[in-house]
Amino acid sequence: MSKPDSDQIAALEKAIVKKYGRPAVQNPKANWTDEKEKEYLEQLKEIEKRITQIEETLEKVNLNGFFISKKLLNKENDPRTCPECGVYSFDKRDDIYMRKFETCFNCYVKNVDGDKKNER
Repeated sequence: MSKPDSDQIAALEKAIVKKYGRPAVQNPKANWTDEKEKEYLEQLKEIEKRITQIEETLEKVNLNGFFISKKLLNKENDPRTCPECGVYSFDKRDDIYMRKFETCFNCYVKNVDGDKKNER
């Protein structure tokens, strides 16, 4: 393969400018400023942070011979298990009472609501 001469390079550059415009052949550093550099570095940091978060959620842990997402094991307090009776519930009503009163509906009726009736 022979080296292209300067006339061929100039002709190719003219064709590119005609089809795509002057920015297609100009040096990338021509419009680069310190401000753009800072913005670019901030974007890189944000992308790295997102990648790290995604990797943490996808990480699997071997638990009793099964691989489970590490994200599932990070929960210290399971909002579906009642601390009073230990019942695990999928009931929407229990979800509401667990978030508001930190107990399932049945325990709320027995303990909290029953105490309010005794006070009257």
